Amino acid sequence: MSLSPRIQIIIGLILATLLVLTRSQHFADLHHLPSASWAVFFLVGVYIKSRWGLTAFLSLTFLLDFSVFWSGANSVCFTQAYIMLLPAYAALWMGGHWYAKQHNLTFNRLLLLGSTVFVATFSCELLSSGGYYFLSGIFEPNLSEFASRLVQYYPYSLSSTAFYVTVAAIVHSLIHSINGMHGITRTA
Repeated sequence: MSLSPRIQIIIGLILATLLVLTRSQHFADLHHLPSASWAVFFLVGVYIKSRWGLTAFLSLTFLLDFSVFWSGANSVCFTQAYIMLLPAYAALWMGGHWYAKQHNLTFNRLLLLGSTVFVATFSCELLSSGGYYFLSGIFEPNLSEFASRLVQYYPYSLSSTAFYVTVAAIVHSLIHSINGMHGITRTA
């Protein structure tokens, strides 16, 4: 995919807005939408070519989370395990970045997109949930209990990530089709 810097900025602003509106402790209760955080990091990897995109979105996520903590809300997420979100979100970004290099608008690439989302979200789940479970000091960790937690929480993480990535893929395909109908050669 060859996107102009202007298009990358527009997509970045859309993804930042989606992140802010759906980050669970902020506005999700108002809109009843699942958090788009994981999908956003994957899509930043797909659409924003610079590694600064990852840095910007990590910073935005931290600011959103810290604002909740600073406001005095009870936040058990701010433990020493919070640092594990860096590699967890980076795993999603790397999955999206890798997929972008393989992308073309064929059915086989949809299968590749699905498997990439699966692997990237599983990696993120292992790092984020594993980090929280083993490093937060809240649990008495053992592998059997952690495995049962993965079975319990991963399907929701995968389905919410897949939902947003599917919507993005549909929008991407529609924009590509419209551009093709109007003789525009550059894809969005």
